[in-house]
Amino acid sequence: MGPRFMKLSVVIPAHNEAGSIEAMLTATTKALEQARIDHELLVVDDGSTDETASIVERIAAANSSVRYLLSPYQHGFGLTVRAGLERFSGDAVAIMMADLSDDPNDLVTYYRLLEEGYDCAFGSRFIRGGHVYDYPRLKLFLNRFANLFVRMLFRHGYNDTTNAFKAYRREVIDTVQPLLSPHFNLTVELPLKAIVRGHSYGIVPISWTNRKEGESKLKVQEMGSRYLFIVLYVFLERNLTRGDYTRAGSKRRRLRAGLPQSSETVAATPTERK
Repeated sequence: MGPRFMKLSVVIPAHNEAGSIEAMLTATTKALEQARIDHELLVVDDGSTDETASIVERIAAANSSVRYLLSPYQHGFGLTVRAGLERFSGDAVAIMMADLSDDPNDLVTYYRLLEEGYDCAFGSRFIRGGHVYDYPRLKLFLNRFANLFVRMLFRHGYNDTTNAFKAYRREVIDTVQPLLSPHFNLTVELPLKAIVRGHSYGIVPISWTNRKEGESKLKVQEMGSRYLFIVLYVFLERNLTRGDYTRAGSKRRRLRAGLPQSSETVAATPTERK
């Protein structure tokens, strides 16, 4: 079992999210407080030119669990997330989008998985109990194709690797260094490195809702080769390094287990902890 009073940090990359960031922080704070989860919400600003910074700073002044950080790096989703991963204070960290596409209640489910002893909590929108709402058709097609390719390559039993919304224990973030991706390809680098380097993970159904405010920052036409590069990079690490980067004492055995409300979980064996 994991520690009973684990602090959860939530890294929230934001670029021109003035239309949604206040509602997102309010909903996430409410869900975590109701679940009595010690937490911080770290908003990392990727050089916003709208009112994002002033909104977050106003909320942070009234709520000590909210922090604002202007990314010190050049623009890019991956670099913005990496800035947050270098500065979070919790025992575990989740990456969550600022546009209200991720459900804060799923964040609570992730936390419970980590409490059980898993190193990583992964969600899938495409297993029984998962939902997607208003997903653009082209992006949905490309998403399913990309995830099928990754699943066939790694045979890890997971069909939503490309989704950024995941949670990790602090030691996982230490293990997967150095991170290379400056763009959205970080969303596959993090989980694939965690798996290849021997960390346990649970998979639970989650829901996703397309943004109502602002503009998506993911440009599909720019990301294909970058995703492919990082997928092949981790694939070569798994197959050519003879375990040089694999965590000592890791277990690769897999099992199936159940969650409350009869939700299905696919999980790698949790780490044994005292």
